[in-house]
Amino acid sequence: MAQKASTLTTGSTYRPGPWLLVLGIILLASNLRAPITSVGPVVKNIRLDTGLSNTLTGLLTTLPLVAFALVSPFAPKLARRFGVEKTLLGGLVVLGIGVVLRAVPNEIVLFGGTALVGMGIAIGNVLLPGFVKREFPRQAGIMTGVFIVCMGIGAALGSGLSIPLAGAFGWRGMLAGWAILSVIALLVWLPTLKFSAPVRYGGKNGTNDRSVMPVGKLWRSGLAWQITLFMGLQSLIFYVMVAWLPEMLNQWGLDIATAGWLLSLFQFVGLPASFIMPVLAGRGPNQRWLVFITVFAMFIGYCGMLFFNTTLLPIWILLSGFGSGATISLALSFFVLRAHNTHQTAELSGMAQSVGYLLAAIGPTLFGFIHDQTGGWSIPLILLIVFTVLLMLVGLRAGSPGYVSEAPAPTD
Repeated sequence: MAQKASTLTTGSTYRPGPWLLVLGIILLASNLRAPITSVGPVVKNIRLDTGLSNTLTGLLTTLPLVAFALVSPFAPKLARRFGVEKTLLGGLVVLGIGVVLRAVPNEIVLFGGTALVGMGIAIGNVLLPGFVKREFPRQAGIMTGVFIVCMGIGAALGSGLSIPLAGAFGWRGMLAGWAILSVIALLVWLPTLKFSAPVRYGGKNGTNDRSVMPVGKLWRSGLAWQITLFMGLQSLIFYVMVAWLPEMLNQWGLDIATAGWLLSLFQFVGLPASFIMPVLAGRGPNQRWLVFITVFAMFIGYCGMLFFNTTLLPIWILLSGFGSGATISLALSFFVLRAHNTHQTAELSGMAQSVGYLLAAIGPTLFGFIHDQTGGWSIPLILLIVFTVLLMLVGLRAGSPGYVSEAPAPTD
């Protein structure tokens, strides 16, 4: 429990009160998507104001994903050296600086700030789930659900509020305004600093961790690659929608404010699924039926957008949003369900997030490029459907019973 000393840290045996930790987790998680999802509804404003092409504008969503991929493998190393709490706080600082820099009227600084936003978020992506499991071991499932839901709420609010806020403060002021949320989270997180210490994994003296699956063996695991591809493809689909759904709906005749709120609906409808999916996934060894239901819902939603456009549009948004919220939870659940122990989970998570987000980074820029070349959304939507089919194929394998290694790695 939160009041007890963590077995992974050294130093004071007193920990901050559990409600303070819960509040800190909620606020930190809320920062992990909103600075990105707030960009999509104002893509047209950014393009008209800066003169950027759709391809370059897509980089504003792609750069954070590249940062996710590059920074994710280093986040655990930073935590081992400086402590989880200090590293998470540092991520918040980097995120806040990046958010503010996006308001500077210079395109180079805009892209630089966007990269910093991605770096800060990447640290939270990797370390916050482990922090939750460490501080709330008996409530890890529920707290993981809370963490995912808060990310989703932040993402949805980022999309829905961006147009009203941009109307009041301009798109640069709106993007910079999300620094307020970072500052609030930082202030709540500060009390944890005095309890932060370097992490010591495995072994009686904190060294010689024999419970970690060798990295080379993990990268040769077919199941690990299926999970990695599932993580990457569902992320690619999500960030393509975040980047381009408002622009697509606007070209179909909807006003941009309505398009922004429909993007919020896409994300809000996934919240219940993202909370309940880890619970359902943990009830048995086989999650293939969950994969089929959720990915098939996405497939129907995107086919509906392709063939019927705005006819029954809310239904297509509901189906695709439900599937998107469910698949991210399934991806995170596979990290736990397909590993024998905590350390193998960490290694699998690092592999899947680094390679997966690198794959996802292709999406927004690729779809912007295709739209630039074709002038329409039919071919990008066909490609999105193809990615959904691939997601189904790798998901059915990732959802089958099994582990990334044949036997548990030895532990002390």
